Amino acid sequence: MRRVVAIAAADARIRFRRTSTVVLFLLLSGIAYFWVPDPSTGRALMMIAGRRAIYNSAAIAMATALLGAVFVGLAGFYVVSNAVARDARSRVGSILAATPLRSGEYIAGKFLGNVLFLTTFFGGFMLASMAMVLVRGEGPLEPWTFISQYLLLAPPPIVFVSALAILFECVPWLSGRGGDVVYFFLFLMAMGLATAAVTAGGMPWAAYLDPSGLAGVLAQNVAMLHTQAIAIGASPFDPRKPPILYPGLHVGGAFFAQRLVALLVPLPLLLAARASFHRFDPVRVRVAAKAERRWLGRLNALLRPLTSRLLRMPAARSLPLAALADAQLTIALLPPVVLAIVAAAAARNRPFAFLAMAVSIADVAARDVRANTLTLLHSAPRLREHFTAWKAMSASIVALLFVITFPSLATFVGAFVVVAAAVALRNPKAFLLLFLSFWYIVINDRGATPALDFAGFYGKATPAIVAAYALLGAALLAAAAVADAIRRR
Repeated sequence: MRRVVAIAAADARIRFRRTSTVVLFLLLSGIAYFWVPDPSTGRALMMIAGRRAIYNSAAIAMATALLGAVFVGLAGFYVVSNAVARDARSRVGSILAATPLRSGEYIAGKFLGNVLFLTTFFGGFMLASMAMVLVRGEGPLEPWTFISQYLLLAPPPIVFVSALAILFECVPWLSGRGGDVVYFFLFLMAMGLATAAVTAGGMPWAAYLDPSGLAGVLAQNVAMLHTQAIAIGASPFDPRKPPILYPGLHVGGAFFAQRLVALLVPLPLLLAARASFHRFDPVRVRVAAKAERRWLGRLNALLRPLTSRLLRMPAARSLPLAALADAQLTIALLPPVVLAIVAAAAARNRPFAFLAMAVSIADVAARDVRANTLTLLHSAPRLREHFTAWKAMSASIVALLFVITFPSLATFVGAFVVVAAAVALRNPKAFLLLFLSFWYIVINDRGATPALDFAGFYGKATPAIVAAYALLGAALLAAAAVADAIRRR
């Protein structure tokens, strides 16, 4: 246990010393402020049959705990799913592999490090939510009410995310961008299918498999409030109806059993992670990093005659030619992009085309740092001073191949915004999280909100909306260029 705790403590210290951790903590705390709006705005944290719930400790505690569980379950994976890869890149893993540290101890230590990190963030979010009782509350602050509601909802998503993050890192074909996309839909399916099964009736056991707790919470609230018209998270309410007093979740045996089972279900995944762990074997790490094994290796071998022509890159005598060479490199490094482009054109499905495009360009602006070639690139003429423009042009070429069969101004502007976000963030996981979340909202909205139709999926985007998204993309690229200039100085 001393070795396990040492791994967990070291991992937590590394994470807490980063500036990005402070930024993320402030962002998560700030979200609590926007999720608990002033009722005078016509919106409230919790709406029940058109009536807003009074801002007492029980209502704010339950609603923010549930929102936090969904947020951590969705975004927490992308925050912590780099623990093993970081040790591989820094070569610390090779040192650990030569010690008496067992692979199972290493996996357990990384898992506990993830749990500690996410628990700290969830605790900070709880304190920020408690502060909202003092700012906008309509009742006294009851700390134990917050603690009890958060203890019911927070642990299962934390364990779920921590275990799957380790598993995805250890399984080669899940450790890259494909795994990031798979996890996003896996969590939504686990939450959505369980909620639909429970609320529709007939399958109450599905709540035991829901890490977010949404299914169990809705089932309990429907039984207690006798209505399914329940909305949580800055929802509009009818001001003509009197507010309602919400008593909070009932800590009964059935609900406690649901949360306990949901907490324990992900733990066996650590055994699968241990079985797949490469223990930093240079051969296995190299093979996994290049994705040259099994079905993906055979796919690359089939496409190599086609992509080999793409390696005949032009001499980068100008910035556009350098961008063309970098776009060719993107396709050469990931041959399945060619199949995705053909599939998007054949299916005539714009949402799928944007999804495949985002996955393909996610790491265009970040891969040089990971490959340690950034210093070499900075020695090339014009690339150092125009790095943002170069990467934006490179990603735009690849993006254009996906959307060229959908000739409309809204589509091209939407692709430009996606490219600008990928280049500005320079973090594939953060970019994929933001894009997938927004893409999922747009798909489910189905054009009901014209402002969300950023790429003309449903033909609802007006010229003003298209212009606003074009300005957003330009602002993102300008911010990235300014950040580059600051880094150069």
